[in-house]
Amino acid sequence: MIATRSSLRADFNGLGIRAGEVLMVHSSVRAMGEVRGGVNVIVQALLDTLGPSGTLVAYLDFEPCFEDEDEEEVPVFDKRIAHAARDHGILHETIRNWPGTLRSDHPDAGVAALGAQAEWITAEHPFQYGYGPGTPLEKVVRAKGRVLMLGAPLDTITLLHYAEHQARLPDKRIRRYRRLMPGAEGPQWVEFEEFDTADPVHDLLPQNCFEQIATAYLAEGRGVQGRVGAADAYLFDGPELVEFGIQWLERFVTNGIPAPQPE
Repeated sequence: MIATRSSLRADFNGLGIRAGEVLMVHSSVRAMGEVRGGVNVIVQALLDTLGPSGTLVAYLDFEPCFEDEDEEEVPVFDKRIAHAARDHGILHETIRNWPGTLRSDHPDAGVAALGAQAEWITAEHPFQYGYGPGTPLEKVVRAKGRVLMLGAPLDTITLLHYAEHQARLPDKRIRRYRRLMPGAEGPQWVEFEEFDTADPVHDLLPQNCFEQIATAYLAEGRGVQGRVGAADAYLFDGPELVEFGIQWLERFVTNGIPAPQPE
């Protein structure tokens, strides 16, 4: 069955997405099956559902990223043209290019936002610890935003990086690096420090800890599960998921076991 703008709106409404809310989306467009009009129609259907008082948010990262190349090869980060990282999928890049979208200044923890609260969410993104306090992720939580997974793997829930930041864990992995950024007198190197988001933030955590957190959350009867197009879809309450994730992470590192599963 071919999905259309109206059928997608019906799917989003059936899932419980509300006009006026802040919604952070992750998607595998391929998993959604055939959509008449393609990825642009998916974005338009989301905006239709959220309405003019809603806000759509997407995590971008930085593409391309040169971790181990000669410094001469590293591109200057320019948020006006920097593509969303390819492994986040075409939906994020489409949102980045949508008329009216704003992008936060952080090259790696950056988000794009479109809608009523976009300016607030993207403003003054700290360069140091870009997934923690004062960042777009914290603002999504403060706005009681929700997370929509459209066929995307559960281990890609970016908001859980905020839970990693807030969790009281000893010996978190810290990553230090630098990026070539625009400056008043031309490009300049800027030093960054983050809790490591490439791998779990602590040595004792399993590689798929985000997936385990999301699965445990759903197993408790929280969140909403449904279908959008041909894709499995999940809707998570942002503040609740973050608090659940913090408790799960702290329990696992302390005891070496995750939160108990309901029978």
